[in-house]
Amino acid sequence: MKVKKAMIPCAGFGTRFLPATRAVAKELFPIVDTPALFYILKEAEESGIEEVLIILSERKRQAFERLFEEDEKLNASLVSKHKTSELKLANARFNMKISFVTQPEMTGNGAAIALGEEFACGEPFAVLFGDDVMDAEVPVTKQLMRAYERTNLTVVGCQNTSETIARKCGVMKVREALDDRTCLIDGIVEKPEGVLPSGFVSLGRFILTPDIFDAIRRTKKTEGEIYLTDAIGGVAKTKGACAYLFDARRYDIGDKEGYLEATVDFALKNPATAKAFKEYLKNLKGNL
Repeated sequence: MKVKKAMIPCAGFGTRFLPATRAVAKELFPIVDTPALFYILKEAEESGIEEVLIILSERKRQAFERLFEEDEKLNASLVSKHKTSELKLANARFNMKISFVTQPEMTGNGAAIALGEEFACGEPFAVLFGDDVMDAEVPVTKQLMRAYERTNLTVVGCQNTSETIARKCGVMKVREALDDRTCLIDGIVEKPEGVLPSGFVSLGRFILTPDIFDAIRRTKKTEGEIYLTDAIGGVAKTKGACAYLFDARRYDIGDKEGYLEATVDFALKNPATAKAFKEYLKNLKGNL
């Protein structure tokens, strides 16, 4: 079955960016002039996704909804000043149906995904974490969709990373290689201690089959949260799941360093900022 739907969990508090996240959701932080969320939605759109469900906390919902509503006063002001390029930017839209659901309590990303069971309607769907921005020639979600089409299994998007990053993420328990990028897994170890179970590190992109919802219901809470990785481990043991090594430059924009790296790299690619910013960095380098 073709993957046509996606969920984007965005309900977290964003504690690594306090105090800014008391007022602005980290997913709406600008990377140069574009909200981080827009890069994630663009990835979904370019992958062929037709419907997106964004999972929010109540405190974030108004800001997210306003981002997709027409602002008549702003539009009128821009028209009167003949600011056509700004008018286009202010009304940027995606060729997908976008809806929202509220997660009432912060009980983990597994609980967040469970809220989308009716939305999924028995179909496989993509999950794109709201604080992972990917820069890739082929959209990462599309890469995972192709892996799903070959295997018909749940797919966990992975990369080989540094040990420091691996210990903050879910690491695959590998069972059997299917090809040089894909392997069957027995489960996922979240934030592993000791010897890492493999070099396959989960980095915020998934294709999930409808079996995930029963698996979430069976998953026990860890420190008050239901981890999606634990539920995927349950699917791996029953229906089967695989890990896929995707090609991309991944930015963790929920982390200060990752956000700054994204800002610098995208500024150097933006025609409006590239030349002057590159000169600034050259001068800055000489003063370090």
